[in-house]
Amino acid sequence: MRFAFLQEPPFCFTDASGRVDGCDTKLASKICQMLDLGDFSPIEAEFAELLPGVADGRWDMTTGLFVSDERKRLVDFTRPIWSLPDGLMVAKDNPLGLKGYRSLARHPSAILAVIADQIQHQTALQNGVPPDRVRIFATQAQAAEAVAKGAVQAYASVAMAHRGYIAQRPAARLDVVDVPASEKQPAAGAFALAKSSTALRQEVDRCLNELLGCPWHREMMSQCGFSDGDIDRLL
Repeated sequence: MRFAFLQEPPFCFTDASGRVDGCDTKLASKICQMLDLGDFSPIEAEFAELLPGVADGRWDMTTGLFVSDERKRLVDFTRPIWSLPDGLMVAKDNPLGLKGYRSLARHPSAILAVIADQIQHQTALQNGVPPDRVRIFATQAQAAEAVAKGAVQAYASVAMAHRGYIAQRPAARLDVVDVPASEKQPAAGAFALAKSSTALRQEVDRCLNELLGCPWHREMMSQCGFSDGDIDRLL
């Protein structure tokens, strides 16, 4: 199975030994074993290439992505594999006192970083962040570096992804602000497959129905920083 991933801990990342790790990677690898699909082959990609790449056959499945009607026109999704809230990555101790998208919108000079084509871009606009105060980056590392250097005042993504990034860089002077549910409810993410892969998607869903919430899954997710509450929200 060719599995497209991003450098976005705790979901997917390359560890010090060069091995691809993370909760989405481990779950996909487990499914590959259960279905006897041969070698599990992670392929690193940029976010903007994930869905076009699965649609045109460069890989068989992607790491978990938020499900949206727009994306479902291009690919098919499995059943959800997590349901998580947004967060803002900010400088250490949150000097602007940001509490979410709307409080950032009220700061006339605050700039928000987003990743190209991620859902948080539209969520920010819907919560009043002016388009001219949004900066678009290609990768998590680029956006986080912009926060650390003060080029932007916050970076919007999944709160758990921010925590995973910071956990790997204890010297980084960065913090995470959870976006309140009044601005964005926790949203579901799922593996994406090509629309021509209906049979494979059905088999992956069968495996997910067996795995999600089982003792192996809970232990694996706990090692990646997820709580039982995160899993129960999904189930």
